[in-house]
Amino acid sequence: MENTQNPADAEQFGIQNVYIKDISFETPNSPQIFMEEWKPQMDMELSNNINKLQEDLFEVVLKITATVKVGEKTAFLIEVHQAGIFLIKGLAQDKLSYILNSYCPNILFPFARELITSTVTRGGFQPLLLAPINFETLYAQQQEEESQKNTPN
Repeated sequence: MENTQNPADAEQFGIQNVYIKDISFETPNSPQIFMEEWKPQMDMELSNNINKLQEDLFEVVLKITATVKVGEKTAFLIEVHQAGIFLIKGLAQDKLSYILNSYCPNILFPFARELITSTVTRGGFQPLLLAPINFETLYAQQQEEESQKNTPN
C-alpha cells in the first residue's frame, strides 16, 4: 500500500526560540516591608497571547503577574512575559488552537517560574516557588466558557 501523504504536509512542531519579552519587579514598600512579620499572601494572574508571525510560525507570550502582600502592604509585584517562537505545521485548526493555548504555555512555564524565583530572591525576598499549572485544564475551561457564551438560552 502506498503512502499518498506528502511529507511536506506532515504535522511538524519545533521550538525556534525562548526568550524574555518583558519583566518588571517592584518593591513599593521597601525597606520598611523587611521589618514586617513575614506572613505573605499572593495573588496571581495568568494569561497568554498568540501572534502569527508567518504561515507556520507563531509567537506565544505567557504573562504571569504575582502580587505579594503582607497585611495591606504590597511587599513586591513581579510581572513576567515569557515568550517563545514555535514552528507549527500541518495541524487542523482545533489541534492548532490546543497546541498554541495549552502545549506551548506548558513549555514556557518552567522558564517563567525560574525567572520569577531568581528575580524575587535577588530582590531580597524568600524564593517564590510557583506550583505547576495544568494548562490543558485551563484551556478546556476556556473552551467550555466560550461554547456556553455562543449557545442561545
